[in-house]
Formats: sequence, structure tokens, C-alpha cells
Amino acid sequence: MKFLLVFDFDHTIIDENSDIWIVKCAPERKLPNGLRNSYQPGHWTEYMGRVFVYLGDNGVKEDEMKRTMTTIPFTAGMIDLLGFIGENKQLFDCIIVSDSNTVFIDWILKAADFHKVFDEVFTNPAAFSSTGYLTVQHFHAHHCAKCPKNLCKRKVLEEFLDKQLERGVSYTQIVYIGDGGNDLCPVMFLKKNDVAMPRQGYTLEKKISQLAQSLNPVQCSVLVWSSAIDIMSYLKLLIKE
Repeated sequence: MKFLLVFDFDHTIIDENSDIWIVKCAPERKLPNGLRNSYQPGHWTEYMGRVFVYLGDNGVKEDEMKRTMTTIPFTAGMIDLLGFIGENKQLFDCIIVSDSNTVFIDWILKAADFHKVFDEVFTNPAAFSSTGYLTVQHFHAHHCAKCPKNLCKRKVLEEFLDKQLERGVSYTQIVYIGDGGNDLCPVMFLKKNDVAMPRQGYTLEKKISQLAQSLNPVQCSVLVWSSAIDIMSYLKLLIKE
């Protein structure tokens, strides 16, 4: 008996958007209007690339970025939840699928000593160039019309499950924990024995409700959470069964 826990990162594990938090490093903690208005829907990764160039041009260094990012608060109860998962790793495989980037997630998890809780992190690859600028790439290419062009979380989940099956690993249940609009695509892939856990008051919960109202509900069970303690309570029930 093994369960797969799939986590989003921004507004799920941490209580902020890591890409917006980094703006605290900018001069006067804000971006110029021209840069801010250059975002085009579905092209967030390209926009963040321009933000990182702006920070680099203004002399913002890696250590300052790291100091700033590791002050991001975790969501309520999340430290307890991740501690609980860490104590029960024999029952839980745990992955992150996020539209953030490898550098930010790595910094934040390692600073809080939670990196060992997660088996794999699927996110946009980032690295510092020889000139000290942070650069970010698309995670992959895909053909899903519903998702931003750099990341379809459903494709990531499907490929991960296929790879696990090749290794002889299958899961009793998948629990998907997220908040955003880009979490709907993988939630619609879940089966009736699986559970989606959307964060209360966020886009994912609203989109799941809209599907139910239009008589096209998701197949899986839906449990809403506001504190990660709600998630922990469910997992405790799950491993007692």
C-alpha cells in the first residue's frame, strides 16, 4: 500500500508566489511599469526571464536573492504536514509539480530542511549564468491547449506514473494538493479512487465547482483545505484504513 502525494508549490506549500516575492530584491521593491506590463497570458516564464535580467542589471546578487526567498512563509500547518509525511515516508511518495523554478524551490526546501520529504521536483530549470544573472527555461514542450506553454502538469503526472509502473510501483491512491488554475488539468486526469485537495477560496476550488455546476464534475473525490492540518487529518485517516 503506497500513496502518491502531488503538491503544487506557490500558494500551496508556501503562502506566497515565489516569482512575485523576488521583486522585494528590486530597487524600491518594485518593477518599472514597462516591464510589469510586458507579461502576456501563457508566457509567464518569458516574463520572469526579463525580471531576472532587470534584477541582474541592477546588481542584485545570488546571495541577496537567496536571503530574500528563504523568508517566504509556509502556509498554515504546512511545516507540521511535511514533518508528518517525512516520518511516514514508507507509505508516501511525494512530488512537487510547479511553475516556479528549481533554484527557488531548492533554496526554500533546503533552508527549512524539507528537501528529503520530496522524491522529485518537476519545475522550470533555472541557474545562475557566469555573469551572475538568474536564467530560467521552459520545463518541457506539450500540446495541451488548456495549459501555459511551458508546463502541462497533467503530462508531468502521466509521465511520472508511467515511469513508476515500469519500476513496478503503483499507487493505492493519488492525492493532489494545489490551488491554481493550472492544477485543474492534472485534477481532471485523476480517477474516482483519487482525491483532489484544492485550497479554499483559490482558483482551483472555483474551477472544480464550476465543472460540477455545469454537470461535468471531476471523477475524483474533492476535499477542500484551508490549513495543511486539514490535509494531515485526511492522511492520518488514510493510513489507518
